[in-house]
Amino acid sequence: MIDRLMTAVSVLIVAAISATGYGGIVLLMAVESACVPLPSEVTMPFSGYLVSTGRFDLNLVAIAGAVGCLLGSYAAYFAGARGGRRLLLSYGRYILIAPHEIELADRFFDRWGPHAVFISRLLPVVRTFIALPAGVARMRLVPFTIYTLLGSYIWCLGLASAGMKLGQHWDRLGPYFHRFDGAIAALLAVGAAAMLYNRIKGIVAARGGSAAG
Repeated sequence: MIDRLMTAVSVLIVAAISATGYGGIVLLMAVESACVPLPSEVTMPFSGYLVSTGRFDLNLVAIAGAVGCLLGSYAAYFAGARGGRRLLLSYGRYILIAPHEIELADRFFDRWGPHAVFISRLLPVVRTFIALPAGVARMRLVPFTIYTLLGSYIWCLGLASAGMKLGQHWDRLGPYFHRFDGAIAALLAVGAAAMLYNRIKGIVAARGGSAAG
């Protein structure tokens, strides 16, 4: 089931980026940063792969990813500021958000304060949800914007660079493989599948604990 789901997610990501270019990167990264677990670990490396083919520019890919992160983070920030956290805890499981992931972001923000917004952008999982506790805490919008953009740019640049290097290596296997963008995305989806599996397991465990209580 997870394999099929990740294949579908990968196809969606590849199609969005292939059809809309930089706009697709902005959209996909905005969705992830709005607390919907659409893995940037597929989006950005695949975009980096397209850099290696000459379709995209690496710096513009990273900027597009960072802008998307900021837009999605604004949505989560204002949801948190208006009490959206309770809604996410109640219904987040329907979009594969585990309660412990939100709690992890809460603890991270409590420990590091506003700097958590920058630090978390360089970390898997917590980066997706950190805008929510920042909104709950009513963090000032200007520092939130700056930290989000800087941290997101570094994260996106790193993942895109990895995808570009993969594409350059793939190049040596022959131009025949350039016809199979989906094969590249499938390789990248392996890591994302593990992340998705952990989310599903966490949600099931949380529901089981609630039922037992």
